[in-house]
Amino acid sequence: MTLSTTLKASVAAACLIAFAGCTDLKPIQAQIDDLKAQVAKNTADDQKMQQEINAAQSAASAAQSAASAAQSTANQALSTAQSNSTAIEAINEKIDRMFKKSVSK
Repeated sequence: MTLSTTLKASVAAACLIAFAGCTDLKPIQAQIDDLKAQVAKNTADDQKMQQEINAAQSAASAAQSAASAAQSTANQALSTAQSNSTAIEAINEKIDRMFKKSVSK
């Protein structure tokens, strides 16, 4: 983007100089200076935008890591819950058998 802007500014400046011929170059110089200022501003804007993109990518990466950690914790909790459920069912069966034995005696 910066190279394209610089190239356009250079071509525009070259065209203005070529067409100027014997005319007064002060207005053309002012336009060239304005174009240079615009190119410098675009370069600064591009650098700022790149920094913002890098920051956004870093934040997205951190969010992805946090989401992965949360998923891992959820999977562990599910596994523990299933294990506990199986253990509770086994204990309930034992209790039921104990009551059936005591009632049958």
